[in-house]
Amino acid sequence: MRLRDCHNFHDFRELARRRLPSPIFDYIDGGADDEITLRQNTASFERCDLVPNVLRGVEALDISVRVMGQKLAMPVYCSPTALQRLFHHQGEKAVAAAAAKYGTMFGVSSLGTVSVEELRKTYPTPQAYQFYFHKDRGLNDAMMQRAKSVGVDVMMLTVDSITGGNRERDLRTGFSIPFRLTLAGMLQFAIKPMWAVNYLTHEKFKLPQLDEHIDMGGGAMSIGRYFTEMLDPSMNWDDVAKMVRNWDGQFCLKGVMSVADAKRAAEIGCTGIILSNHGGRQLDGSRTPFDQLAEVVDAVGDRIDVLMDGGVQRATHVLKALSLGAKAVGVGRFYLFPLAAAGQAGVERALGLMRAEIERGMKLMGCASIAQLSRGNLRFR
Repeated sequence: MRLRDCHNFHDFRELARRRLPSPIFDYIDGGADDEITLRQNTASFERCDLVPNVLRGVEALDISVRVMGQKLAMPVYCSPTALQRLFHHQGEKAVAAAAAKYGTMFGVSSLGTVSVEELRKTYPTPQAYQFYFHKDRGLNDAMMQRAKSVGVDVMMLTVDSITGGNRERDLRTGFSIPFRLTLAGMLQFAIKPMWAVNYLTHEKFKLPQLDEHIDMGGGAMSIGRYFTEMLDPSMNWDDVAKMVRNWDGQFCLKGVMSVADAKRAAEIGCTGIILSNHGGRQLDGSRTPFDQLAEVVDAVGDRIDVLMDGGVQRATHVLKALSLGAKAVGVGRFYLFPLAAAGQAGVERALGLMRAEIERGMKLMGCASIAQLSRGNLRFR
């Protein structure tokens, strides 16, 4: 199977599965506990039908959107995800370059493997910085100032990860950073030797956003310990309100799900929220963002930009979310599997396919612009 044979999410996933050692593939692919939420994130879209209109004159399309002050050429952006250079040596550079080619936003994780400075300097497209809240308040202030000084466009505070989810696939293989593999996990690396060759012959793996604060060498802190020991479960609304004031710019909360929390985010001055359950990787059994979207949009959509991510595999999923009132839709695995499969070329192909699907879907829906999508175009079973 080659990149040119990939035409959808499932094709990219299969190519990534063939190329990655299974502990790394499972890290991308897996979710928490019984992975119920992971599956329901996509299934939720299937409970909703599109109702197209015809004879609407749609030869000229505009699929651009404006989100948290940023003009995006398409209503899909690349959500921040950790550890990208484990999947392909180009890592975030590939994702940023592809996002820039298609005129959309990409996010850099606190656990990213390319520095926020390098990415901001090199890629002229809207950039968000995904931030975890640490027990060390001085570290929080320093990381925010660093992001602000390089011109990050959107601060994106993750609020659903004050501790790590129970990802049992990783426990079985011993996946962690640094690797603490089980015997079964080591065997899986042995049967995919080209990954190791690629990993060892390129720039040394590092976490530049955190390398001054976490020793990843001997006796290193694993990613699991990072979540349990460095992140602050006492984080509250007063802490976030202070961050919003200090940032004094576009600020969104990623991981909001309830109407009450959405209202509070608007009250403290956030400019956006992202409905998200972390791709089913945190609280298994939680509600899906798509199922919760209409309720939240009705409550705060006139005061704050409401975005969503989770389970998005097709443009029809995007069109359904936009019809319910989402301003834009984030994707994670949708670009991570192509990244693992083929680096920048893979991510570009995935985003290109998504754009073509959106344009075709818009024409078939009878909508010439994103603003013309509405709940009248939907029926729930």
